[in-house]
Amino acid sequence: MMKKRILIPTDFSKNAFNATKYAMELYKRENCEFFILNTYYLPGYAKDNLLTPEPSEKDRLEVKEKSEKKIEQLKLQLSIYEENTNHSFTYLSEFGSFFNVLKATVEKHDIELIIMGTQGETDNRTIILGSNAVNAMEKIRNCPVLAIPASVMFKEPNEIVFPTSFRTHYKERELKTLVEISRLVNSPIRILHVQRTKELNKDQIENKKLLEKILDPANFTHHRLYDVDLKDGISCFVQSRESEMIAIVNKKHNFFGSIFSNPMVKELGKHANVPLLAMHDLRN
Repeated sequence: MMKKRILIPTDFSKNAFNATKYAMELYKRENCEFFILNTYYLPGYAKDNLLTPEPSEKDRLEVKEKSEKKIEQLKLQLSIYEENTNHSFTYLSEFGSFFNVLKATVEKHDIELIIMGTQGETDNRTIILGSNAVNAMEKIRNCPVLAIPASVMFKEPNEIVFPTSFRTHYKERELKTLVEISRLVNSPIRILHVQRTKELNKDQIENKKLLEKILDPANFTHHRLYDVDLKDGISCFVQSRESEMIAIVNKKHNFFGSIFSNPMVKELGKHANVPLLAMHDLRN
């Protein structure tokens, strides 16, 4: 049987460790291969900048050894957790800038989902959705990203809120991860439609039908909010219902505009205790 291939970047922080445990719990009944990836780089090193001297072999070896040593410690740490025969682990330690390596790893190992902590090493509360998680959601276009806040211990989410304008024509493979997670943890999907007017136009009605068909294997209900700002709408809905996961399709030029331009992320980031699943429009 095919194993699901999940990539978990780590900077050896508590937050990254927490995301790893979350991933193992979320997929505990599934056959998975987890790729645990640490990227290491030399500060100030840029391949295309002729003014920075090439790092010496000695420098490179130093950062490489440090990464590999920490990977060994992490293996040990993870081995304490109950051995799940469904799961296998591959540890990768790669030189390069975080996103280049992340992209290359997704391609090379045919990764189907990235699960990562939202804060980095500094675990700085003020950096909402640490910049790496936000950038991963923006930049990694061929693979969904599930961001796990530092404070979130795994529990099966009570519901997954999915905001939509019904203006887009979804494809089944785009929403595959949402349907899968909903079924794995038995969490109903709450389709949240934030709109200006009461009526849907013809295209929206078609798109709504299509969405229902795609989400049919999971459980879902419809919810509508009129005449509120999108960000406020999502915020109020999630807060008032204490929803425990948000899922979005990050279409480059749509609905959310660039959803990850600051205001939106700050809003979603205020739910610092809600995992966020960003799926991508593969056309881009």
